[in-house]
Amino acid sequence: MRSSGDADAGLADRVSRALDRLQIELPSWGFANTGTRFGKYLQAAAAVTIDEKIADAGQVHALMGSCPAVALHVLWDVPRGLDDADAIERLAGRHGLRVGAINPNLFQDQAYKFGSFANPSSEIRARALAHCRDSVAIAHRFGSRDISLWFADGSNYPGTANIRARKRWFEECLAALHADLAPGDRLLVEYKPFEPAFYHTDIADWGMALHLARAAGPQARVLVDTGHHYQSQNIEQIVAWLLAEGMLGGFHFNDRRYADDDLTMGSIDPYQAFRIFHEIGFFEWESGAPADVAFVIDQSHNLKGKIESMIQTVAQAQALVAKAALVDCSALAAAQQAADLVRAESCLQDAFACDVRPAIREWRAAKGLPLDPLDAFRQSGYLERITKERAGRPVPDPSAYA
Repeated sequence: MRSSGDADAGLADRVSRALDRLQIELPSWGFANTGTRFGKYLQAAAAVTIDEKIADAGQVHALMGSCPAVALHVLWDVPRGLDDADAIERLAGRHGLRVGAINPNLFQDQAYKFGSFANPSSEIRARALAHCRDSVAIAHRFGSRDISLWFADGSNYPGTANIRARKRWFEECLAALHADLAPGDRLLVEYKPFEPAFYHTDIADWGMALHLARAAGPQARVLVDTGHHYQSQNIEQIVAWLLAEGMLGGFHFNDRRYADDDLTMGSIDPYQAFRIFHEIGFFEWESGAPADVAFVIDQSHNLKGKIESMIQTVAQAQALVAKAALVDCSALAAAQQAADLVRAESCLQDAFACDVRPAIREWRAAKGLPLDPLDAFRQSGYLERITKERAGRPVPDPSAYA
C-alpha cells in the first residue's frame, strides 16, 4: 500500500510534467483598450503600441513561465507588413518572447461591409485574399506556423445574400490561400454562430469550419474559440470529434455567461475548460501520441486590469491542465467499457476536486518563478510605472477597436 507521501509525490510529478508541456500564447490585443458595440472604458495603463503590448506580454511570461509567444494582429501590430518585422522580432527577443500565430484582419476595413472572402464583389474578395497572402508572408518571416482566420462575413436579413455562392467563394479563396503555405504551415479556420452578422454567418459552426478546412487543403485545421457557441453547447464533444478526425488545430480560450463575452478563462465555468483539457489528455493517452493543438488566449478585458487578468487566465489554465493530468485514464476507460457510470464520472470529479495549488507552487519554485504571480506583479511597481508613462499620451479614439 502506498503512503500518502508517495501519493503526494506522484501527484506533484504528474502536475510538473503537465506544466512543463503547457505553452499558451498571449494575444497582443488583450493588452490594449477594447470594447463592445456600445463603446469602451479606457485604461491609462493599456498598451497602444506594439512595443507596449510585447513589454506587457513579457511581464506575464516572466511571472508565469508558460507564455513564450505573443499572437499578433496584422493590421493593428504589423501595419507596414514585412518592414516592421525586424523591429518586432528584436523587441520580442528582448522580452524573452517569440512571435506566435498571425491573425489577418478581415472585418475592420470599410470594404468588408458586405463580407471579405464571401463578398459579392470579386475585387473585394481578391483584396481580402491579397491581405491573407501578405499575412502568410509575415508568418514566414517570423517563423510562425499558424495563420488564424476569423471572418465576420454573413448577412442580417433573409434573402439579401446567396448563401450557396458565398460558400463556394470561401472554398475558392481558402484553397488559393492554402497554395501559398510552406511545409509545416497551418491555416486555422475559426467559426462563430452570430455577431456581427445576425441572420446568417458564413462559418457558423464547427461543421462548416471542418468542411472549409478540408476544402482548403491538408494543412488546414479548425480553431475552436470557447466563446463562439450557443448556450449549453457541448464544446468538449466538438473537441473530441475534431481530435478523432485529426482536424483540431487550436483554441482561443476565454469564458462567457451569454455569448461571446470574452471573459477571463474559467471565471464562469472552470469545469468546462477542465473537461476540454481532459478530452485532449484522454486522446493522447489512447493514441500514445501528443495532440498538436495550439493554445491561445483571446479575451477582452474592459473592466479588469489588462495584465492582472492575463495573469489570472494563465494561472487558471495551469491549474486546470494540472487537474486534467490527474485523471486516471486507465480506470476511466475500464469504467466506460463496463458502463459503470458513477465510477466513470467520479474519475473526472475526483481529479477536478484535487487541490493542485501545492504542486503548482513546487513547480514554480523549481523554475525560479514567484509562488504568487499576481502578488509579485502587484509588488513589482510595473503597473504604477506604465500607468504614469502612458497616462500622458493623447486619448485614443474610443470608436477604434484597438
